Amino acid sequence: MANVTFLYGNDEFAIARKLKDFESDFADPTTAGMNTAHLEARSMSEDELNNAVNAMPFLAPKRLVILSNPSAKYNNPSTRKKFETYISNVPDSARLVIHELMEPKETEKHWLIKWSKNSTAIKTQSFMLPKQRDMAGWIINEVKNQNGKIEPQAAAKLAEMVGVDTRQAGMEISKLLAYVNWARPVQGSDVEAVCIVTSQQSVFEFADALSQGNGKVAQRLLHRLLENEDAFALWGMVVRQFRLLIQAREILDGRGNKDDVARALGVHPFVAEKTTGQAARFSIESLESIYRKLLGIDEMVKTSQITLELAMDTLVVELTR
Repeated sequence: MANVTFLYGNDEFAIARKLKDFESDFADPTTAGMNTAHLEARSMSEDELNNAVNAMPFLAPKRLVILSNPSAKYNNPSTRKKFETYISNVPDSARLVIHELMEPKETEKHWLIKWSKNSTAIKTQSFMLPKQRDMAGWIINEVKNQNGKIEPQAAAKLAEMVGVDTRQAGMEISKLLAYVNWARPVQGSDVEAVCIVTSQQSVFEFADALSQGNGKVAQRLLHRLLENEDAFALWGMVVRQFRLLIQAREILDGRGNKDDVARALGVHPFVAEKTTGQAARFSIESLESIYRKLLGIDEMVKTSQITLELAMDTLVVELTR
């Protein structure tokens, strides 16, 4: 059995769930923390990776090492070859799980996926967002996973509201099942009552405020979102929105329109229209600059240099001053 697993795709929700599954595999949860290491390739040193992988597990058969975004560090043929050789020799006392976000069109040329096809050292697993036409079915299955039931028309209504944002859909499903107390199937009226103003809609408004340089409105929306959502879940939505904006801006610069954005990004027409309108208010340079700031904040939060809430407040000030 391969000691290395590579999870990839554009479905952050599914990848995060799979990572939790790996972490829950420890028979004794009291030792899980001592046998798990989380590394961000962009900021780690080779020594940190070596120490994490080669340390002996404590009262457990294996250690779990989770490594994110390998392409950020191994970005040329020489370093990639060295990394491939390294992961071919991960000891049996460790399980290395690598994960990276990428769009479907990127997979064919991705260096690690290409290498994995000729290696027995690594197992790969793809997690791609469902198509909009499949989203209602995805919602019905997710409701079952959360031990509930939902009527088909309610699933269709929720799919219209969240597009293909599986993370947002998962959170809305949790709220809906709590609303009906798992006592009956979720109905369309429940979706209208509970999800009428979704977090995704507020994230659109937040990005609108940033694009217009309106710091007061952006701060108010941010704090309202933080009152109702987990900070890390909200952060994921903000990062995803700006990634979509970059893609939409590139399509617009290539003389595409909102229909092209909907097809290329696989999002609901409502999401495509909102995203296209927002992207038109940014230059590609400003969007890429914002995205670099987001990645920098992500790294600082993961290395405990700053709290996520403070980081988001600071981001708003920097982008609207």
